[in-house]
Amino acid sequence: MVEAIVFDLDETLAVPDRDRATILEDVTAATGTPPISRESYLDAHRQHLTRKTREPIFAELLAGRETDTDAEELTTAYRRTIAESLAPISGVESLLAELKDTYSVGLLTNGPVRAQRDKLETLGWERTFDAALVTGELEAGKPDPRAFGAILSELDVDAASAVYVGDDVEADIAGATNAGMDAIQILKPDGPDPDDRALAHLEQHSIARELPAVLGRLER
Repeated sequence: MVEAIVFDLDETLAVPDRDRATILEDVTAATGTPPISRESYLDAHRQHLTRKTREPIFAELLAGRETDTDAEELTTAYRRTIAESLAPISGVESLLAELKDTYSVGLLTNGPVRAQRDKLETLGWERTFDAALVTGELEAGKPDPRAFGAILSELDVDAASAVYVGDDVEADIAGATNAGMDAIQILKPDGPDPDDRALAHLEQHSIARELPAVLGRLER
C-alpha cells in the first residue's frame, strides 16, 4: 500500500523560464565573470551537494582565473536569478494539495541549503509538503540511500510504502530504487530516455493530469 509520495524539485515540479546553461551565461555576463560551461558547473555541483551555499562550487570554478568577481558575488547573483526564473509546472500546486488528502507528501532535493530553500520560498512552497529536505542539510546527497532514508524517516514510512517522483536517471530513479522505493520518471522534452527501473514514465507537462491515475493503479 502506498502511504507517501516524495518529489524531486527542479525539472519535476518547477522549471526555469530558460535553460540552465543560458542562465549561467546571463549571470556570468552580468557580473563580468569569464564564461563557465554548464558541464564544469555540474561537475563541481556534484562535489558539493551537502553544503549550505553554492559558494564552494563557484570558488572551485573561479580558482586560478583572472576576474574581479568573487565567489560570494557570483553565488548571490546565480541564486537570485535561478529562484526568480522558476515557475511551477501547470497544475502541480493543485496536485500536491489533492495528494495530501490521501498520502504523506514529501520533497527531497539535491543542492546547497540556501539555494534550494530560496526556491521554495520564492515559489511559496515552504508549507506545501509534510516534510521537505535539502541534501545540503544531510550527510549525503542523492543517489546515496542515506538521503532517501532521511526523508522516509521524516515522513515515518518504510521504503516499500513510498514512491519517488523525479526526472534524473541516476540521482532520482536509480537512487530511489536502490533505496527500496518505487520510482516514477518524469520525461523532459530533451531527454533522457525512459529508464526500465521506473515503474511508470510521465511527460513533464502532464504530471498533474496523469500522476493520480498512476498512483491509483498501484493501489489495486
